[in-house]
Amino acid sequence: MAKLVSKTYGEALYEVAMESGVDRAVGLMEEIRCVSEILTANPQFDGLMKHPGVPKQDKLKVVEDVFKGRVSDELAGLLEVVVAKERYGELQAVFAYFTERVKEQLKIGTAYVTTAVELNADQQKAVEKRLLETSGYEKMELFYEVDASIIGGMIIRINDRVVDSSVRTKLNGLTKQLLQIQLG
Repeated sequence: MAKLVSKTYGEALYEVAMESGVDRAVGLMEEIRCVSEILTANPQFDGLMKHPGVPKQDKLKVVEDVFKGRVSDELAGLLEVVVAKERYGELQAVFAYFTERVKEQLKIGTAYVTTAVELNADQQKAVEKRLLETSGYEKMELFYEVDASIIGGMIIRINDRVVDSSVRTKLNGLTKQLLQIQLG
């Protein structure tokens, strides 16, 4: 359900922003990043907006007082609708969906790379270059993680696609094959 909510509101915001052009969508994406950081840094605000004992009208008043005139009309409108429809809990997911849609439009990919040892700068550049060649993106945002349990190789995740060339996975596959062999 939360995924449907984030897609519905995120897509609506994306379409409104794109009516004004890609530059407006990029500006709104940056504005969302800033608002998201502020909301994360203020858990009391989050608690207030999610508290079931606070009337919806009071929450709407708080949103108007805090954001009206400080953020764009599109973002202020989204915040008001999300609060009015009692979907504030999904706001970060809405922001994430919108951001991914804009990045998609700009052909910016996001990849999560897991290796057994830390990669140096040259190795990271080689990974980025290879991903750009094979993915169709023009730019990549890469997030690296070290996990010694994969033994060697790497695991790359882009969206819902995973390429797992880790030694751990290959050893697990060999183990399954060996267990299936019948001694005769």
